[in-house]
Amino acid sequence: QSGHYGRDSQAVASLRTILDGELSSIHAAGTYKNERIITTPMAPHIGVTTSTEKVLNFCANNYLGLSSHPGVMDAAREALDKYGNGLSSVRFICGTQTIHKELEAAISNFHGTEDTILYISCFDANAGIFETLLTPEDAVFSDQLNHASIIDGIRLSKCQKHRYKNRDMGELEELLSASSARVKMIVTDGVFSMDGTIAPLPEICELADKYQALVFIDECHATGFLGSTGRGTPELTGVGNRVNIINSTLGKALGGACGGYTTGPKQVIELLRQRSRPYLFSNTVPPAVVGGAIKVFELLNASSELPELVDRNTMHFRKRMTDAGFTLSGSTHPICPVMLYDAALASSMADALLQRGIYVIGFSFPVVPKGLARIRVQISAAHTIEDVDRCVDAFIEVGKEKNVI
Repeated sequence: QSGHYGRDSQAVASLRTILDGELSSIHAAGTYKNERIITTPMAPHIGVTTSTEKVLNFCANNYLGLSSHPGVMDAAREALDKYGNGLSSVRFICGTQTIHKELEAAISNFHGTEDTILYISCFDANAGIFETLLTPEDAVFSDQLNHASIIDGIRLSKCQKHRYKNRDMGELEELLSASSARVKMIVTDGVFSMDGTIAPLPEICELADKYQALVFIDECHATGFLGSTGRGTPELTGVGNRVNIINSTLGKALGGACGGYTTGPKQVIELLRQRSRPYLFSNTVPPAVVGGAIKVFELLNASSELPELVDRNTMHFRKRMTDAGFTLSGSTHPICPVMLYDAALASSMADALLQRGIYVIGFSFPVVPKGLARIRVQISAAHTIEDVDRCVDAFIEVGKEKNVI
């Protein structure tokens, strides 16, 4: 086999053989992930290369339906025209424009925090915070089901590392009580994205007060749509400003493009600007993304209609699916995992649903633990009740064919 520059070296040929074996094992396990090709903007109804008709999309993080919102797109185009395509720079050299500071201020205002720092992704925000803030004298207490980016970020830090079972407050307290660390930081997803379950923030904040610990949450699957005004899990669970540091994304509910951020105490943000490696060595967020995100926060500050629509659609889907006999993880979140427990079944059922015009994806190992395969359905404010009913009807039809219900 030849590479781009001619025949493979012995080293490349050996690598190909090794990787072909790995890929074959993934195929054999039924966990190979094929990327479906979309031909339209992100919306409830999308075009795909495998169908002549548009299909209903129920697997996007487009919770508020703002990925192709006309006002958001107009704001992005205006920023593109005024500020250009990009800055060809990191922030501290020549990568900070007035709109970057405007967006950081809007995020701080939205969350009621002192300051905010933008990253090109929330993965970068999670990769950059623990190494910067925590030393070997400090300790982190991390939920075992936290996002991969949190796990990777903690690995980069030289701090003491402790892990507690998912949402197990008894084990968390045992770990906190045994620690004599200088700084203790409890780290949790606000929402666990594979299960649609919500962190017990009131209990976490009580333990933080008792053991003088900080509370850090990743709000990627909450910001903009959870809580009565979309302020996320702190608002939903009533803990208010007892959460100290929030990381979240612009790439899901808040416009769906890219970009992430850390928001919290002024000194935290200032130190991140000085030492956070993903911030210092990655390009600034593109102007069009920034302009669109500013418009998103304007929309959220003006009305709570979109979070209310997400909640309405979610509860309708969950009730109908449960009544039909399906097992769903979580209780109120628009991430609605339909539990199937078998990887091959999850994949084949997703393919059968696509043939009926419903775009969903099967999730299996290593994305979720072995034996816990599922189809993760995600509900949007942009879905109509008719869209939701069509999705449920297709699930019922395929579920009966596959002897799931």
